[in-house]
This record gives sequence, structure tokens and C-alpha cells, in this order.
Amino acid sequence: MKDNHAPKDIGVWIRVSTEDQAKGESPEHHEERARDYVKRRGWQVKEVYDLAGQSGKAVMQHPEAKRMMKDIERGHITGLVFSKLARLSRNRRELEDFSDFFNKHEADLISLSEAIDTSTAGGRMFFHLLGVFAQWEREEITERVNASVLTRAKLGKSINGTSPYGYVWKDRKLVVKPEEAAIRRKAYELFLQYRRKGQVAKELNAAGYRTRQGSIWRDTSIERILNESSAKGVYVFNTMRQTDKSWRTELKPESEWGKAECPPIVSEDLWNQVNRIVEEQLKAWKKPGKPPVHLFSGLAHCSCGHKMYVSTDSPKYFCRKCRNKIAIADLENVVREELKMFFGQSERIAGHLQAANRNLEEKSALLATHQREIQKVREEMQRIKQLYLQSQISGDGFRDFFTPAEERLKQLNAELPKLEAEVDFLKVNKLSADDVLHESKTLHEKWPKLPLPDKRKIVEALIEKIVIGDGKLDITYSCLPTSIEHCKNQQSLGPG
Repeated sequence: MKDNHAPKDIGVWIRVSTEDQAKGESPEHHEERARDYVKRRGWQVKEVYDLAGQSGKAVMQHPEAKRMMKDIERGHITGLVFSKLARLSRNRRELEDFSDFFNKHEADLISLSEAIDTSTAGGRMFFHLLGVFAQWEREEITERVNASVLTRAKLGKSINGTSPYGYVWKDRKLVVKPEEAAIRRKAYELFLQYRRKGQVAKELNAAGYRTRQGSIWRDTSIERILNESSAKGVYVFNTMRQTDKSWRTELKPESEWGKAECPPIVSEDLWNQVNRIVEEQLKAWKKPGKPPVHLFSGLAHCSCGHKMYVSTDSPKYFCRKCRNKIAIADLENVVREELKMFFGQSERIAGHLQAANRNLEEKSALLATHQREIQKVREEMQRIKQLYLQSQISGDGFRDFFTPAEERLKQLNAELPKLEAEVDFLKVNKLSADDVLHESKTLHEKWPKLPLPDKRKIVEALIEKIVIGDGKLDITYSCLPTSIEHCKNQQSLGPG
């Protein structure tokens, strides 16, 4: 018998459909609820599986579902917590498959709303019974939605509250949202200038612009706002549907599409010009071969400030701006000798590690300050909300105070994962000088025999940047590799 009160490694399952999010049910809320429950049980959250926006019709083929099942198989987690049964899946067959799978691997399904625990016979029976109800509910909803969607699409009416970037729904019509429209218009202009979606994203990010969700721009999001026809005054919707056998989507018949006129953001000529270029690029695009991997790719910089590259037909790193060059073999030999000097000086390593520890302390302090600032802004927003609810400030006053606080909270939350990751990385790479010296003393001799991937791992672990120019080479060391990594590299070579 399993002891259900023993400490468990838990996965948290988050699936909130787009419709649910429109009703105010956020993925963050469901995750916080699950984490609080796990904490109260004395368990530990090991993984979070985020399927936000995914329909409950079929989820087992979703990458996050596959990842969760692999974690169950290898014993990485022994239970899955979700807010209610319908969040796991609305498909009866899938619910039964999930139950059988968890039972086979002696893992538990924990539904908070229904208080289901499939480790018991009664829990399994209740689980299947509710699965039948969820299936009925899904089929009824599907029938109603399909009939409504097709009718509204043919009448040119909106299907849901989601508006294309640059617009907002107002009185059931799309109107321009000035702050987003300006960014979208700039994206078209930048694309005509650079003809590269990635470069457009880079330019927008560098200017401090963000997506509606506050994320950085990527080439995929740029492609989406360039292709979407609302910018030229015609909003086309109800074009995609989810396939029956997977989480992927497919194009609907054009007869089911809906169209609605809206104010244009760019001229039709500009929209057509941009999309002709996109279409031509897609036609001309061929899947590139695997690019050659060079030892110092991404690390070698010219003294003028630009990165140095290796052409397919050249044995040298070169700067595209000032044409500075250095032979691949020469650079590797110089770096190898630098590493020999580095590991041969115990005082230098000890000083480097002390500096790394100071850096960890400083970053940890910054992270703590950042977290306190987030809490302060949250408390400020709560106070503003209470003042509004108590009619002590007007709606305009609420907006004037709450909106800047909300924007700042978004910025702080966007920066938080970066700080956390940086601190985690520094902690993992905190080492003993003696261990490093012991494992690294033969690195110089072993170097010529190391395969390129192993060399690359060591270089990436050791070096942050190499600056070449004016007859000089300057290496900026980042952190030292773990002694385990050194052991693996040297043991794979055998006796030297």
C-alpha cells in the first residue's frame, strides 16, 4: 500500500483555455492554488506543465503532456495536481487512459475541486464517472459553439474578445489602439528596410517595445502581425481549427471564414509590398544544412566591437566591419596557452573564485531587492483597488494611479526570471579552488586529443569573451568548469 501522507514529488498541471482566460481565469491563479495545496501537504513541486490556451478535446499528444508522462515513467514525479477534472481533459477516453497510466506507474492524480485521489478504488470509480460528465459537457459546448461561430462568421461579426495587434474591440467593432498601431506600423517600415523578420524584432526590442503580453518580439510574432490582413483594413477570422488527432491546427474551408472591415493601420500598397516579399522569401527558402561549429563561435570579438565569423571557404575568423583576421589554428593555440597559464597560477584562480563569490552575493542581494519591489508594487495596487472599491477615488483616478503601477509590475515580473536564472547559474558554478586545480592540471596536455564538442563545452564554461585586435588578445573569463566536467572529459580519453 502506498502511503499518501508521505512526502511526494509533484507535478502541477495548468490548462486554462482561451475562453476560460477571457472569463478571468488566469493560468497564474491555477498554478498558485496548486502550489499552495502542495505546500500544505508537505509535498514538493518538481515540475509545472503549462498547457494554457489548449483545448480540452485532446491533450495527450501535446508536448507538455508527453513530457509529464515521461517524468512519471522515470519516477521524477509521483503525483499530478490540477484544479479540477475538466482541466486535465474533457475527453472521457483520455481521462481513462490517464487513470490507467498513473495506476500502472503507481502515481496519483489529485483533483482539488473534486477531491479525487486515484490511489483508491472509490477515487478511480468517481474519476471515470466525472469523465463521462465532462465528455457530455464538451460535446454539448462544441455543438453550440460550432453553430454560433459559423453564423457569426458569415455575418462578419466577431467570435470572441481577442483582437488583432493594433486594435481593440469597442461596441462590437474593431477600433485602432494607438500605442500598438504605432508599433505595428513601424514593423512594416522596418521590414521594408531590412527584409528580415528577425532584424525587425531586434530593432523593436532595442527600442523598448514589447508585445501585448509584455514579451520580447521574435521573428514568429513579427511574421504574424505582418501577414494579418487587419492592418490594411480587412479583419479575417475563424480561419483555423484544431485537428482531431493532435494539438496542431489546420485551415478551415474558406466558406466558413468571417470578414469584418476595420480602420487601416498601413496603406494597402504597403501591406501588399511587404507580404509579396515575405511570400517570395518563403518560395526561395530552402532548409539550410547544419552550420559549421567553430570552437570560438559567438565568443570571438574584434577590438572594434563587432563579432568575428568564419566563412565556409576560409580558415580564419574575420570581422565584417574592419576586416580584421586571425587564423583558426592560431587563435586556438593562443587560447590553449592562456588556459595553461590560467590553471598554472593558483593565486589567480583563487582570486577569480573570490570575485565570483562576491558577484554571487551582489546578484543575490539584487534579486532580494527586486522581489521586495514586486511585493511593494503589489501592495500599492491592492491599496489603490481598495480605495476605488470604497469610492474614495474616481474611475479616472483609479486608472491614473493603477495603470502605471500595473505597467511597472509587468516590467519587474519580466526581469525577475532573468535575475533568478543568473543567481541559480552562479550558485551551480560555485567551486572549490583546490578541486579545480586538481582536475585541471593536465588539461593543457589533453587538449589536442579532445574532440571538438568537449573543447567547446570547456570553452563555453570558462570564457565569456575573446577580444582580438591591434596585435593583442584579451580573454574575459566567466566561470570555471566543475570538477565533474573535467573528470568526464579526461576519463573519456583514457590514459594520455
